[in-house]
Amino acid sequence: MLEEYRIQGRGAAGIAADIERAVGAGELRPGQHLPAMRELAAQLGVNPNTVAAAYRTLRERGVIETAGRRGSRIRPRPATTAREELRVEVPAGGCDLAAGNPDPALLPRLAPAFAVAAERGDRHPVLYGDDPVDADLARIARAELDAEGVPAGPLAVVSGSLDAIERVLLAHLRTGDAVAVEDPGWGRALDLVPALGMRTIPVGMDDDGPRADDLRHALDSGARALIVTSRAQNPTGASVTAARARALRAVLRDHPDTLLIEDDHGHGIVDLPLHVLAGATRNWAFVRSVAKAYGPDLRLAVLTGDHITVDRVRGRQNLGPGWVSLLLQRAVVRLWTDGAVDRAAVAQAYRARREALVDALAERGIVAHGRSGMNVWVPVSDETGAVARLLQSGWAVAPGARYRLNSPPAIRITVSTLGEADTGPLAEAVAAAVRPSPARAYG
Repeated sequence: MLEEYRIQGRGAAGIAADIERAVGAGELRPGQHLPAMRELAAQLGVNPNTVAAAYRTLRERGVIETAGRRGSRIRPRPATTAREELRVEVPAGGCDLAAGNPDPALLPRLAPAFAVAAERGDRHPVLYGDDPVDADLARIARAELDAEGVPAGPLAVVSGSLDAIERVLLAHLRTGDAVAVEDPGWGRALDLVPALGMRTIPVGMDDDGPRADDLRHALDSGARALIVTSRAQNPTGASVTAARARALRAVLRDHPDTLLIEDDHGHGIVDLPLHVLAGATRNWAFVRSVAKAYGPDLRLAVLTGDHITVDRVRGRQNLGPGWVSLLLQRAVVRLWTDGAVDRAAVAQAYRARREALVDALAERGIVAHGRSGMNVWVPVSDETGAVARLLQSGWAVAPGARYRLNSPPAIRITVSTLGEADTGPLAEAVAAAVRPSPARAYG
């Protein structure tokens, strides 16, 4: 129960805000139990229904959870203590391999594309009531999706992969529903699910993607949705293979009511084929962002899916931002049609950097993973110690805690800006920091 902290507030909103502020400040710790509703109501001199409303708000925001007869407690990883706070400060003169950014040298120049899009906008201004999806963007995107086997479906344009995932989850699920997530997985998604008042059920990973047996267990345990990364999985670099896709589709066909969300954020920076799962369930969404290949500030992703899902997303979007800027959409179209990014060359550059580091680590007896994308995942015995020792050597890497639920400790190294001359010294520093290296899979 609470020790020194005394909850304050007279109304439900005030009580909830006080608890959430205390969690964010570290005054209330993950796992700490809250007073019973009647007990807290007596302390504050309010009606128990007021406390009940406050607790309900906190559950919906992912700050607390119900622990059966033991009442309510602060979530082990509440939304107010985001994983992004588990970061390291890069020392002066140090090398930042933690941020997860693409190589700026491989990103295209944006000014020419935006100039063309702006000139078109000057001639034909976008007005209320115009189609929210640019016709050329829809045509090009749909042709690529068709070529890669993504089922036919309507298109929407959203503000990046995370925006798409949030909108699709809210289109179908309610507070308290469970979502199967990759473990290790994208920290933002692992934060998002509880922030929406939903529960995460971890699905173990290996280099070929989510494990089919783990997915079956998650769905049998009540998960109503699955979020899966097609390629360049963050943080492990996993990529769903043809055999794994068949196994996962077989599991999903036994649970046809599962909401399937596939994130192909690695499109444009990978040279491995896409193996889609869509079609195995009634409701599905496939999202493809441009951030990794064309720049993180291009907050744009194409979303397709079944008619019900896309209609719900577009309907709710219409009541919020309305649409993603047509100026932005047309600039992206220009980048696509001008061939501003040589996707094959970019994919090869990232592959060469990943493989060079994985091979250099293997020569030193260190197990590492990274089939695709910009990251290498290194299992370690002492995550905190490894990060600290590397930081002392001038290398900033990301602690695996930002990406894990139940999976073992590890560190994530982003290789996007890693120079050839740096690979050996980095591998030597990693070997010194992590020995002994766990000789086991990361999931």
